[in-house]
Parts: sequence; C-alpha cells; structure tokens
Amino acid sequence: MLLRQMAVAFLFNEAGEVLFLQKKSASRFLGGYLVPIGGHLEDGEYNDPRRACIREIEEETGLTERAVQGLTLRYIVHRNKGDQEIRVQYVFMGSVSADNGLAPSEEGELLWIDNSKLAGLEVTASTRAIMEHYLETGIHNKRIYTGTMYPLQGEPAVGWNVLEGWEDK
Repeated sequence: MLLRQMAVAFLFNEAGEVLFLQKKSASRFLGGYLVPIGGHLEDGEYNDPRRACIREIEEETGLTERAVQGLTLRYIVHRNKGDQEIRVQYVFMGSVSADNGLAPSEEGELLWIDNSKLAGLEVTASTRAIMEHYLETGIHNKRIYTGTMYPLQGEPAVGWNVLEGWEDK
C-alpha cells in the first residue's frame, strides 16, 4: 500500500477571503477544481510538512515565507483511497495581505474566494469538510484536529478529533 503525503495552506486575507487555485481543466490531477495552495511532499520533506507547504506557496503564488503570517498546522486528514493508497494531508492556516503581488501560476488561476460563496463551487470533499469545520469550530481555538474520511450513505464524510498528548493530562 502506498503512502502519499500532501501539505496545503488555506491563506486568508483581511476581508476573510481564502486564496484558492482554480486548476486548469486539462490538469491531470483535480482538473477544473478549486484547491488550496499546496501539493505533495518531496524527498527530504517527510519530517517537515511545514517546509513543504512553504515551498508550495512560493511555487504556486510567488509569495515568500515572510509574506505569510501565522502559518500553523491545524488539521491532519487521513484517507484510504481504494485500499491501495493512504493519503495524509497536512493542513496549515495562515494569513496574507491581499495587496501582496501574486505571481501567475502555471497550474491555473489564483482566486480570492469569499467563505460564504464556497458552498456552490467545485471543491473536493476534504476541502469542503475542512473549511466547514474550521469556520464552525477551528477558528475559535488553536487546536490541531485529525480527521478520517469515510463513506456515509454513499457520500464522503469526515470524523474529527482533537490531537492531544495523553502525557499532557
């Protein structure tokens, strides 16, 4: 069984909008979808998903690490894809000024999306679940949440837990 690890960032601006990448429809992976900034971890990054996230932000937006404020791990989402692949997604939240110049991305168009308009847009089930949970619960604290995706009546669902160390109790 393969293990694929990804690191993504949900970057918010002053207006509460989130920066998404509208993938080109011809893209092999998630063509036509709105996705958070990020991608797969590369060799040398498996023990440092934050470093991978920063690399992806720079590659996809042109923003440097200094332009991103408060980039913090907030979610770790697990998914068993067809009993052949386990996907682990490290999800970071941060903020960036909308005035920062974004470089054109070869992968698609960078768009600022208002949270309230996300419901009708083409995003993955994990992106939708993360944003819903963050806006309802995660935004109000600094916890790290783990999520496991599973089918519920034929639809994707996520079960959430707080990541806590038993030693801290």
